[in-house]
Amino acid sequence: MQTGVWISLIVYFAAMLGIGFYAWRKSTASNEEYMLGGRNLPPAVAALSAGASDMSGWLLLGLPGALYAAGLVEAWIGIGLFIGALVNWIVVAPRLREQTERYGNALTIPEFLANRFPSRATTLRMVSAVIIVVFFAVYTASGLVAGGKLFSSAFGGSYQAGIWLTLGIVLAYTVIGGFLAVCLTDFVQGLIMMLALIIMPAVVLYAGEGGGFSQAGQTLSGVEGFTLSWWTADMTLIGWLSLMAWGLGYFGQPHIIVRFMAVRTVREVPTARNIAMAWMAISLAGAIGVGMLGRAYVERSGITLEDPETIFILLAETLFPALITGFLFAALLAAIMSTVSSQLLVSSSSLAEDFYKLFVNRHASDTALVNVGRAAVVAVGAVAALIASDPESKVLGLVANAWAGFGAAFGPLMILSLTWQRMTGLGAVAGLVTGAVTVIVWIAFGWSDSFLGGPGVYEIIPGFLLSAAAIVAVSMATEARGEFRPLPAE
Repeated sequence: MQTGVWISLIVYFAAMLGIGFYAWRKSTASNEEYMLGGRNLPPAVAALSAGASDMSGWLLLGLPGALYAAGLVEAWIGIGLFIGALVNWIVVAPRLREQTERYGNALTIPEFLANRFPSRATTLRMVSAVIIVVFFAVYTASGLVAGGKLFSSAFGGSYQAGIWLTLGIVLAYTVIGGFLAVCLTDFVQGLIMMLALIIMPAVVLYAGEGGGFSQAGQTLSGVEGFTLSWWTADMTLIGWLSLMAWGLGYFGQPHIIVRFMAVRTVREVPTARNIAMAWMAISLAGAIGVGMLGRAYVERSGITLEDPETIFILLAETLFPALITGFLFAALLAAIMSTVSSQLLVSSSSLAEDFYKLFVNRHASDTALVNVGRAAVVAVGAVAALIASDPESKVLGLVANAWAGFGAAFGPLMILSLTWQRMTGLGAVAGLVTGAVTVIVWIAFGWSDSFLGGPGVYEIIPGFLLSAAAIVAVSMATEARGEFRPLPAE
């Protein structure tokens, strides 16, 4: 690998570690600072941190790979995500920021649920913490798979070494600097990702014998199995809903909605929302461009690409000088590490606050909780690395499973707990368990691939609907036991 690539990557790694040490000095004195940055994030940092921690390696690997393989029809995933994110910022963000502070200054989602429904506090904290740790181990694994693919494809190294190298760098700044380090690195990484997704499609469009959109369209129209249409002859309504349903997942992603809890004030949420949605629109459009235009370039050039999820890596190596290639690889690492660090921190927060403090040491000091959180970051990361050890793993597949698990378990629960005063603690427990179990069963029986002899149904759809139904049915059938607290005025 050329020297210029390594120079760019070394600068990037040094910057991330530098931010970690800065955050360590500024915001790790207490558990609230380590886990939530003291609730003092500026709107721009909160916005890009939410976006970067959301988009992960699937934005530069999984989504372009899906578009590369099948065509424009896969772009419905991006549209569903954009709509879901916008509604999440409008409905959940301001309410969660206000209510988590008012209900006992909750630092984690399980703690907020326990404070909101004190009659079932212990059960909610236990069940939600277990779901968070289990699904985040899978979700984190998807990021490590992306790191392993980058290391093996771009550098010719070992896939396993790439996994552990990616994890090691993330652990370094996450363990040291906590939530503030994660958010500040996310901010920088989000800018890098967006810039890369602007540069690459623009260059690929005219690369080689490319002549703009017209020639790219002519090339792609002759590719067997590839479509330039938003709808295909074999596309069913269920298939379309399965793509759009990705947007439902936003309401239940702990590593995203925890950013809402950390914004400086409720009044700054709309500013953060506008920044976040602008960033997301640009980044999704760029990822779609990488997949579509990348396929046109590969077809024109006669290149064989075995793994569609490595199209970003191929284009970076083929079309750019060494220093820019290094920057593009840094963007890919940024997408991976921003999400992995966020997921590890949320998992460790739940283990420290919702297990250790609840069952081991109720009077634990802030210093003890910070240290337990740091140890938990390392432990969850090691488990995720083991899950990611199979080099045949698909980034988008792992993300899809974990995304559905969180969306179904926590999505209806968060929306209704923030907006419906009639909801009860038993209803919350019922929705949490129903959503998680439905997703696990759906995946186990392969119904996301084929259901009742027909096309598969993405597991988040039945999980979300059954979870919402369980919350409403059980809440209406049970009596209030102190959980009905007045919600903030609109």
